[in-house]
Amino acid sequence: MKQIIIGIFLSVFFYSCQSKQEESNSLKHPSLIYQDYTPQPTDIVISRVEYKDRLYGFWLGQCIANWTGLVTEMDKIGNIGEIKTGPFYTREDWGKKDEPSIWGQGVPSDLSETIDFVVRKKGEIWGADDDTDIEYIYQHLLYTKQKSILTPEDIRDGWLKHIQKEEENYLWVSNQKAFDLMHEGILPPETSNPEINEHFDMIDAQLTTEIFGFFAPARTDIAQKLAELPILTTARDEAAQISSFYVNMYALASLVDAQKSQKEKILWMADRAREKMEQESYVTKMYDFVKREYLKGTKWEDVRDALYEKYQVNQEDGYHITSKELYCNGCFAAGINYAASLVSLFYGEGDLKETIKIGTLAGWDSDNPTATWGGLIGFMIGKTGVEQAFGTDLSDQFDIHRTRQNFPLDSTDNFNDMSKIGVFIVDRVVKEEMKGGIDLEKDIWYIPAEQ
Repeated sequence: MKQIIIGIFLSVFFYSCQSKQEESNSLKHPSLIYQDYTPQPTDIVISRVEYKDRLYGFWLGQCIANWTGLVTEMDKIGNIGEIKTGPFYTREDWGKKDEPSIWGQGVPSDLSETIDFVVRKKGEIWGADDDTDIEYIYQHLLYTKQKSILTPEDIRDGWLKHIQKEEENYLWVSNQKAFDLMHEGILPPETSNPEINEHFDMIDAQLTTEIFGFFAPARTDIAQKLAELPILTTARDEAAQISSFYVNMYALASLVDAQKSQKEKILWMADRAREKMEQESYVTKMYDFVKREYLKGTKWEDVRDALYEKYQVNQEDGYHITSKELYCNGCFAAGINYAASLVSLFYGEGDLKETIKIGTLAGWDSDNPTATWGGLIGFMIGKTGVEQAFGTDLSDQFDIHRTRQNFPLDSTDNFNDMSKIGVFIVDRVVKEEMKGGIDLEKDIWYIPAEQ
């Protein structure tokens, strides 16, 4: 009996070692030269296998948050002009009947009759949306072109190939305008020039560029280098600052002390990202206001209501969207949705489900902040952490063709393969941009610390 038990143990052990080795071998890209590297004492060491798991958590967490936020998208934006949506949602509305959006023609969301989490189980498929599909395009371009930094021509050609020109093409406001300008022969970054793109601060790079932070783990300087042109493809001024804030948050997720609690991690990352913003910008002032109220213990609903009064009604701190007299008062503008995102970020305290809940109830373009933070926290806790929160029978299938076109897939993609591609992109960034090292035997990156 003892021999049998030992035999079983050794079989499991060798199988585990073999599986780990096979996983490691599968994370070697044939077109990339993996050179010898001498580690430095100050290098940051990150496991590639663990990073792949975390990227899986990113895609899964982002999809859950995106589709949950879509239930309440544009339900509540305040009472402005002829549009009166009534009181904002509160925590008491979770699980209750979903109300119509401002363009819902009296019909609630068809995703869920109640305000609740939207998940896809095994056998079902996650659909792409504008909060995930441009990031998918950028990942695809970096991988297939075998480069770390995209050129203006790369971005234009990628957009024109993978986004259909006719409606419904799932582009809005600045993203749509930039796309139109590309068809006229204009290249990024001119596609966000306020003189020809008047929508440069609404539905812009805040949705489409966070992933560049994951392509440069622990290095915000490199992340900003990778993301600069993609951000300027559709965003300028404060909208570009907001996008940069999100990119920095994503990069810092690999630098934060693993021993900290989720709450401590979020606060540290947010404060570090805030340090890189312009001090007199309304973006920074929005951050300071929400953070201050959070630390005082003010209810998140009261902070959200105060944001509406402070920025959409009173137009404080240089936020003048209301004076532009836009449809729904710019309810999809980068500024107000960034402010709402800070509410869910701080009050969610790193808890995936709570952050998605608050983001979904906060108002305005509610799928955007939820997708951003759902992706970030999904990465922080990895595939297993997301499954522990929502169940282990979640779908891993992703239908990019729901919103985009011309990808070399017979049917759907899957989070495992998408995550593997992300690792290969990081390999190239570590080697070419960071001048770091990749140890395939130990399956780790050596990342030189930011100076």
